[in-house]
Amino acid sequence: MQDKTSPLELTSAQTGLKINTKKTELMKLNTAVNTPITVAGASIREVDSFTYLGSVIDKEGGTENDVKARIGKARVAFIMFNNIWSSKCICLNTKLRIFHSNVKPVLLYGCETWRMVKSTNKKLQTFINTCLRRILKIRWTEKVPNEEIWGQTKQEQIDIQITRRKWGWIGHTFRKPASNTTRQALFWNPQGKRKRGRPRSTWRRNTEDELKKWGTTWHELQKTAQNRVRWRTVVDGLCSAMS
Repeated sequence: MQDKTSPLELTSAQTGLKINTKKTELMKLNTAVNTPITVAGASIREVDSFTYLGSVIDKEGGTENDVKARIGKARVAFIMFNNIWSSKCICLNTKLRIFHSNVKPVLLYGCETWRMVKSTNKKLQTFINTCLRRILKIRWTEKVPNEEIWGQTKQEQIDIQITRRKWGWIGHTFRKPASNTTRQALFWNPQGKRKRGRPRSTWRRNTEDELKKWGTTWHELQKTAQNRVRWRTVVDGLCSAMS
């Protein structure tokens, strides 16, 4: 890592750019090496997680910290529109359109690559349900089933929405050139031995489980994805099967 960092520092300096050591962070994975990485004679701070393009990258893997951060940001975005939600002059349809365009995108940013487990899905769905109840002005003492709220607001369950976005992104990646790094990552198989015990749930394993459930393969979907219209139909069919 130091051999790659030093030439970067030198080349940057030749073009008038200087690496800010205070804003540069280092995260090590699967290594016991404690040798520090330096830039301009200063050691780079080692961290267990950092934010990259709005998403939290964690040393332990998973998406729990990222989902927690997204919920916090979406809650702030929702509170900013309190005057809208409480207004009697704005119709429900307009409120839902504002919710879909200003709150949900904040919540689901980067969800295409989330590792979904039951606990994560429950946290996201709980937040959505709370927002919808607030928009519908349903008090916590009123016993209104979630299914009734989803029907009234024409909402899909959050796991279906995430699945739809994930497979839409996968189709977009399939249509990229074979040399594209993101496309290659979909088929990449890490080498080496894993630790003893039951393997952890990962994005790749979750996606492969969905493929087995639907009775298809990566290769078949890759051919289908080349036709955008047909791919949307396939994704809609897969998501409908989850309902």
